[in-house]
Amino acid sequence: MVAQRNYSVKNAHIVPVSGTPFDGTIVVTDGQISALGADIESPEGYEIIDAQGAWLLPGLIDAHVHLGVHEQGEGWEGADFNETTEAVTAAVRAIDAINPHEIGFDDAVASGVTTVNVNPGSANPIGGLTVAVKTHGGVVDDMVVRSPSGLKAALGENPKRFHGDQKRTPSTRLGTAYTLRKAFTEAKHWMAKDPEDRPVDLISEALAKVLAGEIPWRQHCHRADDIATAIRIADEFGYELVLDHGTEAFKLADRIAARGIPVLYGPMMVSRSKVEVRERTPTAPGILSAAGVKVSIITDHPVVPIDFLIHQAALAVREGMDPAEALKAVTLHPAEVLGVADRMGSLEVGKDADFALWSGDPLDTRNRVLRTWINGREVYRFDEQTRRGAVVPRW
Repeated sequence: MVAQRNYSVKNAHIVPVSGTPFDGTIVVTDGQISALGADIESPEGYEIIDAQGAWLLPGLIDAHVHLGVHEQGEGWEGADFNETTEAVTAAVRAIDAINPHEIGFDDAVASGVTTVNVNPGSANPIGGLTVAVKTHGGVVDDMVVRSPSGLKAALGENPKRFHGDQKRTPSTRLGTAYTLRKAFTEAKHWMAKDPEDRPVDLISEALAKVLAGEIPWRQHCHRADDIATAIRIADEFGYELVLDHGTEAFKLADRIAARGIPVLYGPMMVSRSKVEVRERTPTAPGILSAAGVKVSIITDHPVVPIDFLIHQAALAVREGMDPAEALKAVTLHPAEVLGVADRMGSLEVGKDADFALWSGDPLDTRNRVLRTWINGREVYRFDEQTRRGAVVPRW
């Protein structure tokens, strides 16, 4: 595998996502894209990789996963995504529970996913701080792209069911909304005090980042009435709202678009496992996108395994989404939502060399990832003869 970080990939069908696809070359210098175009020459001394007509795309990005905090095949030992001892756990950090050696990270790089946003779960009305990480590394601190990248919260069935079963607030939707308002009101009072007079309050400190506009509020919600509640509370407190899941968001598409609220739609390839997802439909991303909503497609891994992210985008295209918008939904749009589009999400000069070489159009599910690079370093290669892929060791 290519060990150095200065090389050129030539004879590739390059899909930059932010511009028109072309046949040509991309140049990587010190782990960043330094040039790309149809007539680019490789600098002297650079290794040359012949793509032989394969498709080169930016690394895929999933803005809502539980990779490393909800480990596959580990049972209770690998379940570190919900701190359910309290209803409001705004100060817990997903980064503190991520195991970068969980097998899902290997699945990610093998499927061209180079960045993910790891969230706490949705059992609590306020679940904790999220983190955006690259998908290859031995220590999570070395994988971080942005920390924190948002604050996870939940409306709907999950918090009312879990905490209601414990005979504590919230046990209803109105109780969940009250819990959010109470926490934000307390945080506002904490922020209004002189910094030297503020008591130690990790909950209010985390919520203050949302109220100050430093990070977005990541609102888990499925049903249209819960989405309306999410918008209502965001209007009351004036923070940046991102709708996670948004199963019935298509019913409020014009309202969501008018406010410029992004929707992270998914998971899509799942059963209708509870009442609030009965109207799950693969037509929703296309409806939302056509209305002007910035749509990202998510797996909610391990609900849908991370390696099926691109398959969900293909499904959305089959059901009416524009193909170019579907590719943006798994690259540029999630990068923008996470506040990291200056580094990733498209193939442009100055961005991180996070990209994957595909055997053909990735929206044709018969095609596969041949090679994946993160920060300019090759981390995965598929062997055509053995029909097996290999991930570079994380140590």
